[in-house]
Amino acid sequence: MARIIAIDYGGKRTGIAVTDPLQIIATGLTTISSPDLIPFLKKYIVAEVVELIIVGLPKNWDESDTHGTPLAKKAIEKIKKEFPTMPVIDVDERYTSKMAKDAMLQMGMKKKDRRDKKIIDEIAATIMLQEYLQSIS
Repeated sequence: MARIIAIDYGGKRTGIAVTDPLQIIATGLTTISSPDLIPFLKKYIVAEVVELIIVGLPKNWDESDTHGTPLAKKAIEKIKKEFPTMPVIDVDERYTSKMAKDAMLQMGMKKKDRRDKKIIDEIAATIMLQEYLQSIS
């Protein structure tokens, strides 16, 4: 089998998570600068077999767009253009950043580490991917 990549796209930073090849476990991979997303994906997809990319689409509780929704939609368009044969889907990423912060607190991370937005973005992508895996099983 192949891996699934999850992307928590933001204006400055992008959190990335991946599955294991058997698509059982989601693991945080890294956080990168958002303009570096396409070059990062090109390198990663050459090194690993990937069958699907999911991108978090931020929405408000009432289903309206947030300030980040247009950014995520543009990122999806770029990914589809660069990787035309790769399936790319958007998933609801509501509350993943809050869930990431809660998870960091439960793990006993120090306050200084919990403020690191890079870690939050990576954990948010991991939560989004794990929820996706649960939804398809």
